Amino acid sequence: DAARPARRFHPAFIAIATQDPHLLDLMGRAERMARANAPVLLYGETGTGKELFARAIHLCSSVSAGPFIAVNCGTLTKELAASELLGYEAGAFTGASNKGRVGKFELADGGTLFLDEIGELPLDVQVHLLRVLQDQLIVRVGGNVERTVHVRIITATHRDLEEEIDAGRFRADLYFRLKVFMLSLPALRDRRGDIGMLTERFLQRLQGVYGLGVKSASAELFEALTQYDWPGNVRELLGLVESMYILSEGPALTLRDLPEEFLRK
Repeated sequence: DAARPARRFHPAFIAIATQDPHLLDLMGRAERMARANAPVLLYGETGTGKELFARAIHLCSSVSAGPFIAVNCGTLTKELAASELLGYEAGAFTGASNKGRVGKFELADGGTLFLDEIGELPLDVQVHLLRVLQDQLIVRVGGNVERTVHVRIITATHRDLEEEIDAGRFRADLYFRLKVFMLSLPALRDRRGDIGMLTERFLQRLQGVYGLGVKSASAELFEALTQYDWPGNVRELLGLVESMYILSEGPALTLRDLPEEFLRK
Protein backbone atom coordinates (compact mmCIF):
# COMPACT_ATOMS: atom_id res chain seq x y z
CA ASP A 1 0.00 0.00 0.00
CA ALA A 2 1.70 3.21 -1.19
CA ALA A 3 -0.07 5.27 1.46
CA ARG A 4 1.26 3.11 4.28
CA PRO A 5 4.09 4.89 6.11
CA ALA A 6 7.51 3.27 6.17
CA ARG A 7 8.06 1.31 9.34
CA ARG A 8 10.72 2.63 11.65
CA PHE A 9 12.90 0.15 13.48
CA HIS A 10 15.65 0.43 16.04
CA PRO A 11 18.99 1.09 14.23
CA ALA A 12 20.08 -2.39 15.38
CA PHE A 13 18.00 -3.85 12.55
CA ILE A 14 19.77 -1.94 9.79
CA ALA A 15 21.79 -5.06 8.92
CA ILE A 16 18.58 -6.83 7.84
CA ALA A 17 17.67 -5.66 4.33
CA THR A 18 14.07 -6.46 3.41
CA GLN A 19 10.85 -5.15 1.97
CA ASP A 20 9.05 -8.43 2.72
CA PRO A 21 5.92 -7.78 4.85
CA HIS A 22 6.31 -11.04 6.79
CA LEU A 23 9.97 -10.39 7.65
CA LEU A 24 9.17 -6.79 8.58
CA ASP A 25 6.52 -8.13 10.98
CA LEU A 26 9.11 -10.48 12.50
CA MET A 27 11.51 -7.54 12.97
CA GLY A 28 8.77 -5.67 14.82
CA ARG A 29 8.13 -8.71 17.02
CA ALA A 30 11.85 -9.12 17.69
CA GLU A 31 12.10 -5.49 18.78
CA ARG A 32 9.23 -6.02 21.24
CA MET A 33 10.81 -9.27 22.52
CA ALA A 34 14.00 -7.35 23.29
CA ARG A 35 12.16 -5.42 26.01
CA ALA A 36 12.10 -8.51 28.27
CA ASN A 37 15.07 -10.63 29.24
CA ALA A 38 13.25 -13.92 28.59
CA PRO A 39 14.90 -16.47 26.26
CA VAL A 40 14.34 -16.27 22.49
CA LEU A 41 14.48 -19.29 20.16
CA LEU A 42 15.19 -18.50 16.50
CA TYR A 43 14.21 -21.17 14.02
CA GLY A 44 15.23 -21.22 10.37
CA GLU A 45 17.31 -22.85 7.68
CA THR A 46 21.04 -22.25 7.58
CA GLY A 47 21.92 -18.84 6.12
CA THR A 48 18.60 -17.14 6.92
CA GLY A 49 20.11 -14.52 9.25
CA LYS A 50 19.51 -15.99 12.70
CA GLU A 51 22.66 -14.41 14.12
CA LEU A 52 21.72 -11.02 12.62
CA PHE A 53 18.41 -11.23 14.48
CA ALA A 54 20.15 -12.32 17.69
CA ARG A 55 22.55 -9.36 17.52
CA ALA A 56 19.70 -6.95 16.78
CA ILE A 57 17.69 -8.22 19.76
CA HIS A 58 20.77 -7.80 21.97
CA LEU A 59 21.43 -4.27 20.71
CA CYS A 60 17.94 -3.00 21.49
CA SER A 61 17.66 -4.79 24.84
CA SER A 62 18.38 -3.59 28.37
CA VAL A 63 21.72 -5.50 28.28
CA SER A 64 22.95 -3.86 25.06
CA ALA A 65 25.93 -2.33 26.88
CA GLY A 66 27.06 -5.82 27.91
CA PRO A 67 28.89 -8.40 25.79
CA PHE A 68 27.39 -10.44 22.95
CA ILE A 69 29.02 -13.87 22.97
CA ALA A 70 28.20 -16.27 20.12
CA VAL A 71 28.85 -20.02 20.34
CA ASN A 72 28.18 -22.60 17.62
CA CYS A 73 27.13 -25.70 19.56
CA GLY A 74 27.73 -27.81 16.46
CA THR A 75 31.48 -27.25 16.82
CA LEU A 76 31.64 -28.35 20.47
CA THR A 77 32.74 -31.92 21.11
CA LYS A 78 30.84 -33.80 23.78
CA GLU A 79 33.99 -33.86 25.95
CA LEU A 80 34.67 -30.13 25.71
CA ALA A 81 31.14 -28.66 25.63
CA ALA A 82 30.76 -28.40 29.42
CA SER A 83 34.19 -26.83 30.00
CA GLU A 84 33.71 -24.44 27.06
CA LEU A 85 30.39 -23.13 28.41
CA LEU A 86 30.96 -23.42 32.16
CA GLY A 87 34.72 -22.89 32.33
CA TYR A 88 36.98 -25.08 34.44
CA GLU A 89 39.17 -24.92 37.50
CA ALA A 90 42.95 -25.42 37.35
CA GLY A 91 43.90 -29.00 36.46
CA ALA A 92 40.28 -30.09 36.04
CA PHE A 93 41.23 -32.60 33.35
CA THR A 94 44.21 -33.77 31.31
CA GLY A 95 45.46 -30.93 29.18
CA ALA A 96 43.63 -28.28 31.20
CA SER A 97 45.40 -24.98 31.84
CA ASN A 98 46.99 -24.74 35.27
CA LYS A 99 45.24 -21.38 35.69
CA GLY A 100 41.75 -22.64 34.87
CA ARG A 101 39.55 -20.92 32.37
CA VAL A 102 36.46 -18.70 32.28
CA GLY A 103 33.56 -20.20 30.33
CA LYS A 104 31.20 -18.57 27.87
CA PHE A 105 28.43 -18.08 30.45
CA GLU A 106 30.73 -15.98 32.61
CA LEU A 107 32.12 -14.10 29.59
CA ALA A 108 28.54 -13.17 28.65
CA ASP A 109 27.65 -12.01 32.19
CA GLY A 110 25.67 -8.78 31.97
CA GLY A 111 24.98 -9.33 28.27
CA THR A 112 23.72 -11.95 25.81
CA LEU A 113 24.86 -15.50 25.10
CA PHE A 114 23.85 -16.64 21.62
CA LEU A 115 23.87 -20.44 21.29
CA ASP A 116 23.65 -21.30 17.61
CA GLU A 117 22.69 -24.84 16.53
CA ILE A 118 21.31 -25.52 20.02
CA GLY A 119 19.98 -28.87 18.78
CA GLU A 120 23.58 -30.12 18.67
CA LEU A 121 24.22 -29.50 22.39
CA PRO A 122 24.98 -32.81 24.19
CA LEU A 123 22.24 -33.99 26.57
CA ASP A 124 24.43 -33.86 29.68
CA VAL A 125 25.33 -30.22 28.96
CA GLN A 126 21.66 -29.33 28.41
CA VAL A 127 21.18 -29.87 32.17
CA HIS A 128 23.68 -27.09 32.93
CA LEU A 129 21.92 -24.70 30.54
CA LEU A 130 18.61 -25.44 32.25
CA ARG A 131 20.19 -24.57 35.59
CA VAL A 132 21.44 -21.22 34.29
CA LEU A 133 17.95 -20.43 32.98
CA GLN A 134 16.27 -21.41 36.26
CA ASP A 135 18.74 -20.26 38.90
CA GLN A 136 21.31 -18.06 37.09
CA LEU A 137 24.03 -20.25 38.58
CA ILE A 138 27.01 -22.11 37.14
CA VAL A 139 29.70 -24.34 38.61
CA ARG A 140 32.97 -24.61 36.70
CA VAL A 141 34.11 -28.10 35.67
CA GLY A 142 36.31 -29.55 38.42
CA GLY A 143 35.07 -26.99 40.96
CA ASN A 144 32.31 -26.72 43.56
CA VAL A 145 31.87 -22.94 43.86
CA GLU A 146 28.50 -21.66 42.61
CA ARG A 147 28.82 -18.48 40.57
CA THR A 148 25.95 -16.19 39.70
CA VAL A 149 25.61 -15.08 36.07
CA HIS A 150 23.05 -12.67 34.64
CA VAL A 151 22.81 -13.62 30.98
CA ARG A 152 20.19 -13.16 28.28
CA ILE A 153 20.00 -16.47 26.38
CA ILE A 154 19.17 -16.48 22.65
CA THR A 155 19.28 -19.82 20.85
CA ALA A 156 18.96 -20.81 17.21
CA THR A 157 18.39 -24.04 15.32
CA HIS A 158 17.52 -25.44 11.90
CA ARG A 159 16.37 -28.71 13.48
CA ASP A 160 12.80 -29.57 14.54
CA LEU A 161 13.41 -29.69 18.30
CA GLU A 162 10.11 -31.47 18.98
CA GLU A 163 11.34 -34.31 16.76
CA GLU A 164 14.64 -34.25 18.66
CA ILE A 165 12.70 -34.57 21.94
CA ASP A 166 10.76 -37.56 20.59
CA ALA A 167 14.07 -39.15 19.55
CA GLY A 168 15.48 -38.63 23.07
CA ARG A 169 18.15 -36.18 21.94
CA PHE A 170 16.75 -32.99 23.47
CA ARG A 171 15.24 -32.30 26.88
CA ALA A 172 11.59 -31.27 26.79
CA ASP A 173 11.94 -29.13 29.95
CA LEU A 174 14.81 -27.18 28.35
CA TYR A 175 12.87 -26.72 25.10
CA PHE A 176 9.94 -25.11 26.90
CA ARG A 177 12.29 -22.79 28.81
CA LEU A 178 14.04 -21.73 25.60
CA LYS A 179 10.91 -21.01 23.56
CA VAL A 180 9.33 -18.35 25.77
CA PHE A 181 9.69 -16.21 22.63
CA MET A 182 10.05 -17.87 19.26
CA LEU A 183 10.67 -16.54 15.75
CA SER A 184 10.64 -18.64 12.57
CA LEU A 185 12.72 -16.88 9.90
CA PRO A 186 11.68 -17.32 6.26
CA ALA A 187 13.90 -18.92 3.64
CA LEU A 188 15.16 -16.61 0.87
CA ARG A 189 12.99 -18.46 -1.71
CA ASP A 190 9.96 -17.31 0.36
CA ARG A 191 11.00 -13.66 0.03
CA ARG A 192 12.20 -13.53 -3.58
CA GLY A 193 11.26 -9.86 -3.83
CA ASP A 194 14.29 -9.08 -1.62
CA ILE A 195 16.88 -10.75 -3.86
CA GLY A 196 17.50 -7.68 -6.05
CA MET A 197 17.77 -5.37 -3.04
CA LEU A 198 20.17 -7.76 -1.27
CA THR A 199 22.31 -8.12 -4.40
CA GLU A 200 22.65 -4.35 -4.73
CA ARG A 201 23.50 -3.97 -1.05
CA PHE A 202 26.16 -6.69 -1.31
CA LEU A 203 27.70 -5.05 -4.40
CA GLN A 204 27.96 -1.74 -2.54
CA ARG A 205 29.56 -3.43 0.46
CA LEU A 206 32.02 -5.38 -1.71
CA GLN A 207 33.11 -2.19 -3.43
CA GLY A 208 34.17 -0.91 -0.02
CA VAL A 209 35.96 -4.16 0.83
CA TYR A 210 37.80 -4.83 -2.44
CA GLY A 211 37.85 -1.41 -4.11
CA LEU A 212 37.29 -2.80 -7.61
CA GLY A 213 34.92 0.00 -8.58
CA VAL A 214 31.15 0.30 -8.87
CA LYS A 215 29.52 -2.79 -10.37
CA SER A 216 25.84 -3.42 -11.01
CA ALA A 217 23.77 -6.42 -12.05
CA SER A 218 21.91 -6.60 -15.37
CA ALA A 219 18.15 -7.18 -15.56
CA GLU A 220 18.73 -10.70 -16.94
CA LEU A 221 21.01 -11.54 -14.04
CA PHE A 222 18.45 -10.26 -11.50
CA GLU A 223 15.85 -12.45 -13.20
CA ALA A 224 18.08 -15.56 -13.00
CA LEU A 225 18.89 -14.91 -9.34
CA THR A 226 15.21 -14.46 -8.52
CA GLN A 227 14.26 -17.78 -10.17
CA TYR A 228 16.81 -19.81 -8.20
CA ASP A 229 15.74 -21.57 -4.94
CA TRP A 230 18.79 -20.68 -2.76
CA PRO A 231 19.17 -23.73 -0.51
CA GLY A 232 21.94 -21.84 1.33
CA ASN A 233 19.74 -18.74 1.61
CA VAL A 234 21.20 -15.22 2.07
CA ARG A 235 24.65 -16.58 2.90
CA GLU A 236 24.72 -18.45 -0.44
CA LEU A 237 23.61 -15.32 -2.31
CA LEU A 238 26.39 -13.27 -0.69
CA GLY A 239 29.01 -15.86 -1.64
CA LEU A 240 27.83 -15.91 -5.26
CA VAL A 241 27.71 -12.11 -5.59
CA GLU A 242 31.17 -11.82 -3.99
CA SER A 243 32.73 -14.24 -6.49
CA MET A 244 31.06 -12.47 -9.44
CA TYR A 245 32.15 -9.03 -8.18
CA ILE A 246 35.78 -10.14 -7.93
CA LEU A 247 35.95 -12.16 -11.17
CA SER A 248 33.94 -9.97 -13.54
CA GLU A 249 35.97 -7.79 -15.90
CA GLY A 250 33.47 -5.02 -16.61
CA PRO A 251 31.19 -2.86 -14.45
CA ALA A 252 28.01 -4.71 -15.50
CA LEU A 253 27.43 -8.22 -14.13
CA THR A 254 25.58 -10.42 -16.63
CA LEU A 255 24.55 -14.06 -17.00
CA ARG A 256 28.06 -14.75 -18.35
CA ASP A 257 29.47 -13.94 -14.93
CA LEU A 258 27.52 -16.72 -13.21
CA PRO A 259 29.77 -19.66 -12.25
CA GLU A 260 29.35 -22.87 -14.23
CA GLU A 261 28.06 -24.86 -11.26
CA PHE A 262 25.25 -22.32 -10.79
CA LEU A 263 24.20 -22.65 -14.41
CA ARG A 264 24.09 -26.43 -14.10
CA LYS A 265 21.57 -26.32 -11.23
